[in-house]
Amino acid sequence: MKCEYVAYYGQLFTIEWYFNEQANSQVLDYFNKLAHNKKAKLLYLFYILADTGKIRNEQKFRYEGNQIYAFKLVSDRFLCFFYEGAKIIITNAYVKQTDKMPPREKQRALKAKENYVKRIKAKSYYE
Repeated sequence: MKCEYVAYYGQLFTIEWYFNEQANSQVLDYFNKLAHNKKAKLLYLFYILADTGKIRNEQKFRYEGNQIYAFKLVSDRFLCFFYEGAKIIITNAYVKQTDKMPPREKQRALKAKENYVKRIKAKSYYE
């Protein structure tokens, strides 16, 4: 089954939702459950990053270490990483409840990144 959950095609980057081997995407499911205004705000951030290459406001997009970045809405976080071929892969999302990112969420993002890279190299991600 060919899956490619593209969130936004930009001039500089393509932003995609990560999906697992069963073609499930936790982050896309999370996005689909958001209120319309939150969806619009996140898509606007995608537009800025994918078309200009940078979001200058750290309150909206921030480096979290280990090659993981976060799109930041008021209470929602969408973790991602950059990949060759001008891709940004959105790995997971969660509701912010504390000032610091929960370690398990960052681990989920790192695990998704590792899985993505492994499946890309095996040429099985986009089948």
